[in-house]
Amino acid sequence: MTRYTDVAPRDLEPRCREAVAAGARMQFVYAWYPDGSRALDDTQPMEQTPTAELRYIVHAAGEHAPQIWRCRPGAQPVPSLAPIAPLLSWHEREVTDLCGLKFKDQPQPGPKVLLPGAKAARPPLLPGPPAPLTYVREPYILPEIAGAAPDVQLLPFGPVRAGVVESAHFSFYYIGEAILHYHPQLFFKHRGMEKRFEGLPPPLGAVLAERVSGVGSVAHSLAYCQALEAAAQCEVPPRAAWLRVLLAELERLYNHLHYLGHLCHTTTLKVGDAEGHYLEELAKQINCRATGSRFLRSLICPGGLRREPGLEGLAEPLARLRAEFDGYAAMLESSTTHLDRLITTGVLGKQLAFDQGATGPVERASGIDRDPRRDQPYGAYRELPPRVAVRDGCDARARQQVRIEEIEHSIELIGRVLEGLPDGASRAECRPAPGSEGLGWAESPRGSVYYAVHLDARGRLARVKVKSPSFSNWRVFAHTVHGTNMMDYAINEASFGLTIAGCDR
Repeated sequence: MTRYTDVAPRDLEPRCREAVAAGARMQFVYAWYPDGSRALDDTQPMEQTPTAELRYIVHAAGEHAPQIWRCRPGAQPVPSLAPIAPLLSWHEREVTDLCGLKFKDQPQPGPKVLLPGAKAARPPLLPGPPAPLTYVREPYILPEIAGAAPDVQLLPFGPVRAGVVESAHFSFYYIGEAILHYHPQLFFKHRGMEKRFEGLPPPLGAVLAERVSGVGSVAHSLAYCQALEAAAQCEVPPRAAWLRVLLAELERLYNHLHYLGHLCHTTTLKVGDAEGHYLEELAKQINCRATGSRFLRSLICPGGLRREPGLEGLAEPLARLRAEFDGYAAMLESSTTHLDRLITTGVLGKQLAFDQGATGPVERASGIDRDPRRDQPYGAYRELPPRVAVRDGCDARARQQVRIEEIEHSIELIGRVLEGLPDGASRAECRPAPGSEGLGWAESPRGSVYYAVHLDARGRLARVKVKSPSFSNWRVFAHTVHGTNMMDYAINEASFGLTIAGCDR
């Protein structure tokens, strides 16, 4: 059960220090407007600006459910907690950009989501009609390199990149092939997804959640629906909970296979590139056979499933996929030219991974033994706990090994679901009361997804906060680039399995 605690602004810093010293992890912070949760429309503007409330999501060591700290600063300054918990820095800057709240002594002041020169007439996430944005040309300011020699060069790369790679702008300061400093600029295609939830009926929100990140449709819809189910105190039928595990592990399969193929592409292992994407295609055909959707959409809904997947004859193609994957994995782990490019590339130490908020396979490849499916179990993962793959190599090779092992574990979990699936209903009534709220989470192929859901007085969505794993891992990634070389950059980025859509939202 999630615990709520009211914390005054002056108590945030000591409370955070105490929690971090005890091994807790500050997951994220967001803002919402309890006073503005009534329905608004274009003809009914707010009489006065509503008061923002901050919510800090904290996972204490050894506790299954997170804690939620509620802080209503009013006119009081809010201290930045980033000096204590560095992973909060990007979240605080996002709150400033989208909700207008500023944090005192923020170590990285400046816009994060809004691009340089963008100005909002009012905070974009204030309840009501979307705020118009204006743009003024401003110089792109980069950090200075102290004592930089004349031969230090600047390489601006993007935002348009080759092929179908998502838009982002990266600035490299380098000498020869050595990267001195790396400065990423994301959010060129920020879609305002959290604002889009506002005013929707809760069931329709599940359709939108599936489209926040296309390759994480199951994880996003699952976290969203579990947040609604927590608000409604709805118990999902066992059969639906087991089938949700099957869908989540099918999603992990095709994502990890795509990852391995793409990683081989960056190391120029052409056979591994082709075979990885071939196996990904087999996995997507299994998805389509079971659900009618290669991306496993339109099944998960509040209370369970809209309809059941077709499971008949699924065991045979899964067995064939496993047999072909075993040979592929052995090839990847014995190809010296491939491994030479991965070993010691993109080193992310255990403490740095924890402090900066790494999640999913990235953190587990840095020696952090953490997986919400086991440690904060949800749904049928309580009865079907996964084996957790952990490596302490901290490099691109370790990140490959974690994903290889997770593919094996996912196939095993799917087999356990097919063998032991309980009978019964696959959906229960889920009607959260007006004014209620809930928090849900799921472990996607890239890491932890969180949804915080608040309903207004009509029972419609007043605020939906989305914390996606790529938002966290893009922040971490930059720390592995400084001091490396240009030839390894593409390999390092591929080894993180990042998506920009999942970050920009």
